[in-house]
Amino acid sequence: MTLTEIILIGAGLAMDAVAVSMTNGMVYRNLKPKDYIAMPLLFGGFQALMPLIGNFAGSLFTGFISKYAGIVILLILGFIGGKMIKEGFEHRNQPKQACGIKKLSFGVLAFQAIATSIDAFAVGVGFSAIQVNIIQAVTIIAIVTVILTIMAIYIGRKFGDILGCQAEILGG
Repeated sequence: MTLTEIILIGAGLAMDAVAVSMTNGMVYRNLKPKDYIAMPLLFGGFQALMPLIGNFAGSLFTGFISKYAGIVILLILGFIGGKMIKEGFEHRNQPKQACGIKKLSFGVLAFQAIATSIDAFAVGVGFSAIQVNIIQAVTIIAIVTVILTIMAIYIGRKFGDILGCQAEILGG
């Protein structure tokens, strides 16, 4: 597998994390410097960890993960998105300052990182089948995810500044 192919796989895997990071940037108005560091590191770390685990698990769980990963991701992210939309409508008529009181906890961030990296497990199983250099692959996937996540946070932040309270509805 070529470097370009691994970079493209990394970008594809990172898209869930990018969407969630952009949403976090829009919705959580009081992000601290540690949040700007933790978010890309957690998303990148889990995007690297899951294919590594998948590679070692080999074909043991490939059928199960391939069959149910999409449904599990849909349910988890759907729940988070639905909750954000509900809260966005509840805060719709409040002053702009009221939108900025949401805090991003480590627990929420870890939950998001796990949810957005489930499909990477199946990719790791595939890597095992075609004998990819797993250390090189997961390193590239992590780097790509970190870079794209950083960009997404800042883009989300700009949209959040423009949209104000409506950002939570759009993010959801």
